[in-house]
Amino acid sequence: MTSAVTPELESAPWGRRILALFVDWITCLAVVEGLVAAGVIGGNPNGLGTLALFVLESALFTALAGGSFGKLATRIRVVRRDGSGQPPSLLRALLRSVLVALLIPPLLTFDGRGLHDVAAGTRSVTL
Repeated sequence: MTSAVTPELESAPWGRRILALFVDWITCLAVVEGLVAAGVIGGNPNGLGTLALFVLESALFTALAGGSFGKLATRIRVVRRDGSGQPPSLLRALLRSVLVALLIPPLLTFDGRGLHDVAAGTRSVTL
């Protein structure tokens, strides 16, 4: 992405963050259901396959593009807390995604950020 992100950008509102999470989850569920229906993978599309795809999609997209599919669709970007405006590393994005998958850290805030952002050294901003 070529849009500049500076520390002055405002934090993304919680409503938009929840919408992004919903978009990500529905998209991952649809992909897994499609793979199950096509016989590519077996199992329950509502189970761990959707959760695993969510964690991987979110981590990869966040490290490469600055946000998961849902975040980018809702005009949110995840940036490093250091003010560089760069996306987090893959390892930090993976840590962040795993914590989001646990569902509790995103609901708890510190300094206007979820605990997943605090742990990963990131912040979610609006574009």
